[in-house]
Amino acid sequence: MISFDYLPQGINGMANAHHAGTMAGHLGAAVLAGYFFGEDQNELPDAVYQGVSQELDRVIAGEEAIWFNAKQKGLTPTELFRKLPAEEPQPEQIPSIAKALESNVGQTRQSGHNIIFASIAIRAFHDHPDLATPSAINGTRKLITGFDNAHAGRGYYGREKGWLIGNQVKLPEPSEVPAYRTIPDMVNATITELIETASIRRQGFGGLWHLINHAAAITELDRFGYKALALKALPAHHHHLRLLRSLPDLKQELGIVVKADYDPRKPAFWDGMLKRDEARLTHRIKTLYGFYTLRRHIESDTTRQEAEDALLYLMA
Repeated sequence: MISFDYLPQGINGMANAHHAGTMAGHLGAAVLAGYFFGEDQNELPDAVYQGVSQELDRVIAGEEAIWFNAKQKGLTPTELFRKLPAEEPQPEQIPSIAKALESNVGQTRQSGHNIIFASIAIRAFHDHPDLATPSAINGTRKLITGFDNAHAGRGYYGREKGWLIGNQVKLPEPSEVPAYRTIPDMVNATITELIETASIRRQGFGGLWHLINHAAAITELDRFGYKALALKALPAHHHHLRLLRSLPDLKQELGIVVKADYDPRKPAFWDGMLKRDEARLTHRIKTLYGFYTLRRHIESDTTRQEAEDALLYLMA
C-alpha cells in the first residue's frame, strides 16, 4: 500500500497551489493520484508501491519545478506542501468545490486540468471528511476558480506553424467525432483513441495523458454524486479530443514514441531508470490513477488488454 501520510500532503499541495498559479495544482494532484492508485490497486507487489512512493517523494521535494516561477512567486514547490492550519473540519462545504467548477466546466480549460484537479480533491474530501477543513476547501476552491478565464491549452503543429492555443485552431465541421450523449460514450471514445493513437508522436493539449485523466475525472464526478456536473463536462472533453486529433504526427521531427518494456504494476517497471523530463514525473503517476479509473468501465476483455498494451507508450 501507499502510506496514508501522502493523502494529507496531497491535500496541502492542492490547497496551497493557488498561491503559485493554476498549473501548480499538478504537484498536489499527483501526490493524491499516487495515494489513490495504491488504494484502488491494493493487491500489487510491495515493490510497486515503493516505486510509486519514491516518485511522490520526488514531487514533494520539488524535482519537477516547471509549473511556476518560484522566484517570482516567492515560494518553492516543496513549500506548497506545508501544513495547513489546524481547524475543525466542515465537510458540508465540500460541494462548494463542485460549485466553483460549474463556472468553467463547460469549455476545455488547460487540457481539462480544472476538472482533473477538482475531481480528485472532491474524492479526497469525500472519502476523508475529517480532512475537509475550511483552509483546505477554500484553497482548493480558489485553485479551481483560477481556471475561469483559462484557454483550452496549446498544441504544436510542426516547425512551420509552431505552437497554437486552442482558439486559434480551426476544427473541421461537422465533427469527425460524434458528440457524446453519455459518460460511457466518452469513455469508449477515450479508450479507442488510446488504442489507435498511442504510438503516434503528437505534442500538445496534454497528449493522451490528459485526455485519459480528463475522462477519468468526469467519471469520478459522476460516481461521487455530481451527475449533472459530469454531463455538463462532456462537451469540453469532446472538444479536447478533437483538438488532440488535429495535431500532426511529428515522428520525422521529434522521433518515434518509445514504449515501456514492463507493465507498471510489475516491480521490473520501477527497477529501471524512469524518464522524468517533459513533466513525466507528475503525469506518469496521474495517468496510472486515471487509466485504472477508466479501466473499470471497459467491459470487453480484448479491449481492456489492448488498452493496457497501449498504455505502455505513455509510461516510458
